[in-house]
Amino acid sequence: MDEEEWMLQELQRMFDKRQDYGEAVFIKAAQDIIEEQGKRIYQMEGEIDGTLWSPKRWGE
Repeated sequence: MDEEEWMLQELQRMFDKRQDYGEAVFIKAAQDIIEEQGKRIYQMEGEIDGTLWSPKRWGE
C-alpha cells in the first residue's frame, strides 16, 4: 500500500466517524486534493519519461 492509498483509507475512516457537516466537508476536500495530486504526479512522470526519450530534445 502506498502513501496515497493509506491517506485515503484513513480519511475515509474519519469520514465514517464524523460528527458534523463541517468535518465531512473538510475530509471530502482533503480526499479530493489527494486524488488530484496523485493524477498530476502520474501525468508529470509520463511527461518526464516522454521528454527523456524524445530524440528532438537530446541536443538541448
